[in-house]
Amino acid sequence: MGWGMSVSREEGAAPMTYATEMLAEIRAALGGDPAPPDRLRIEGEGALPSAFAVTDLATASIAAAGLALAGLADLRGPVRVDRRRASLWFSTSLAPEGWALPPAWDPIAGDYRAADGWIRLHTNAPHHRAAALGVLACAPEPDAVAAAVATWRADALEAAVLEAGGCAAAMRDGAAWAAHPQGRAVAAEPLVAWSDLPGRAGPLPDPNALRPLAGIRVLDLTRILAGPIATRFLAGFGAEVLRIDPPLWEEPTLEPEVTLGKRCARLDLKSPAGRAQFLDLLSGADVLVHGYRPGALDALGLGQAARAQARPGLVDVALCAYGWGGPWAGRRGFDSLVQMSAGIAALGQRWRGAERPVPLPVQALDHATGYLMAAAALHGLARRRAGGPGAAARLSLARTAALLAAHRQAPHVPEIVKPEANDFQPHPEQTPWGPARRLKPAVAIGPTTMAWPHGTSHLGSADPLWARA
Repeated sequence: MGWGMSVSREEGAAPMTYATEMLAEIRAALGGDPAPPDRLRIEGEGALPSAFAVTDLATASIAAAGLALAGLADLRGPVRVDRRRASLWFSTSLAPEGWALPPAWDPIAGDYRAADGWIRLHTNAPHHRAAALGVLACAPEPDAVAAAVATWRADALEAAVLEAGGCAAAMRDGAAWAAHPQGRAVAAEPLVAWSDLPGRAGPLPDPNALRPLAGIRVLDLTRILAGPIATRFLAGFGAEVLRIDPPLWEEPTLEPEVTLGKRCARLDLKSPAGRAQFLDLLSGADVLVHGYRPGALDALGLGQAARAQARPGLVDVALCAYGWGGPWAGRRGFDSLVQMSAGIAALGQRWRGAERPVPLPVQALDHATGYLMAAAALHGLARRRAGGPGAAARLSLARTAALLAAHRQAPHVPEIVKPEANDFQPHPEQTPWGPARRLKPAVAIGPTTMAWPHGTSHLGSADPLWARA
């Protein structure tokens, strides 16, 4: 297995395949220590059904965040990651009791056959839906959309929807993506790109063994889905997370999943007053996590230099969809669209012998990138604890896709399909929508495990202020 890593599994179970290889690449991108990998114990067996090693990616990314936390807070005991629970957390961690979440997808979102291939339309946001329907000039019904899409070449429709302000991705196979200028640009990027920021901050709070991130402030400017996963992890170990959304933004299908342990406020960063209040909040933050497209914050006067000036010694973790260089830098995108662009859905289709694109069984690019962002934030804080300057880390869904695409699923691995009763916490969690069961954590460090001091909340339910003085 390498690294002296200990793995617990039942006799006769299929061997772990790629989790350790992925973790090696992740840790190299993060800069190595703070915690040595021989502290890691991987438990359990099985894998999500896929052409790709999705469970290994889940295990490796969560392990990277756990090791980073152990090193930052000098936690004792092994870092334990459960493969089964890691896989399940990559889907949804919440099982409502007596109520149901809204549908995850808009009725016209999905994959459509174009004249020369397949294209995916992402229409969950109202303005993205309007853009797609405006280009197609059809009724807002799946059959009408399918008929209109069939008259277009996939790449031409992709370009037209994007030009109109929408989100779409034509399906490309792995060879086409590797030859594409954006595919080449992504392949040349590091998994985590680091740069120093000017200034140094004061000492971090002394870690508490049970709440090792207590006293750390995290300002969250992210939405669906990777960034909120990152900050949920940090909140689970004691960080104070303040999420900021623009006016009117809603995520009804995801609020119970991603607001756990956070306070959620709103600011209009397009207004002078909103920007001033954001900079004031930033001046008291230890970590900023943001997922705006490249250049978007700069256009608001909130570029990296302005952020570093507002908070010397800041740990600044940024996410985008399609990478930070190449012709598609700045392109709107989501996990499902990157899967279509980067050859993942095409290989899934061939693997299953299906007539349609076959995506990953979970939004693995989002979830894995989220845990990598959390690990990057913790590595940045470790640099600060050692007396280093501020640090900026940049990640992308497309670069995480490249990590996954290099690792195919091993044959004959028992399938992890759905959670069972024992996978959930014994007591229900009270949410604003009703009671629910939350999955047991996938990672623990000695006696330290994830626990959130308060539950989920509606977006915009708090004031844009830090909770403590």
